[in-house]
Amino acid sequence: MITFSDIYEAMRKEKYSESLQILSRNFLSEVSEYFREKKGFLNKEDDLFSDVAIKNKKKLDNAVSSFRDLLRIRKKKILNLAFVASQVGISKKDFENLLGFEKDLFEELVKSLERAEKSQNADMNGVGGRECKHRLGRFLEDVGEFLDGEGNAVGPFAKGEVANLESEIVGILEEDGKIAVIDY
Repeated sequence: MITFSDIYEAMRKEKYSESLQILSRNFLSEVSEYFREKKGFLNKEDDLFSDVAIKNKKKLDNAVSSFRDLLRIRKKKILNLAFVASQVGISKKDFENLLGFEKDLFEELVKSLERAEKSQNADMNGVGGRECKHRLGRFLEDVGEFLDGEGNAVGPFAKGEVANLESEIVGILEEDGKIAVIDY
C-alpha cells in the first residue's frame, strides 16, 4: 500500500533528477486507492474539526498536491524527450521509464513534431501547396442554421459575424455572396 511519504518521495526524486524516474507499473492505481481510502475516512468522520480529521484532510491535500506536481514534472520531461526524439531519436532507457498513458502521450507528441517538421520543410522548399481544411470568413448577410458535410448543425450567423468554417462550406457561401473570405 502506498503512503503519503511514497508519493512525496516520488515527486521529490522526479523534481531533482534530470531523467524520468522509474515508477511501479501499478503506481497510478495505488495512488488512486490511497486517495479513495483517505476520502472515505474523512467522509466517515463525524467531527470534521477534530485534530485527527484536520490532520488527515491536510495530509490528503498535500498528497494530491505532490501527485499533481509529480505528473506536471513528468509531462514536462516527456515534452523535452519528444522534442529530442523527433530530432535525433531516443534512448531505450528513457522510453522504458514511461507509464502506459505517458507512452501514448510521447508517441503522439513525436508524431506531431515530425509532421510539423515535414510541413515546415515543405513550406521552405516551396512545396507548401497543402490545402487548408478551414477558412475564415465574414458574413455579408444573416444566414440561418444549416448542416455541414457530416450532418452537424452550424449557425445561425449574423451579418458581420466572423467564423472559421470548412473550406467547402465557405466556398458555397462565397459563391452565393453570403460570406467574404478573410484568410485562407
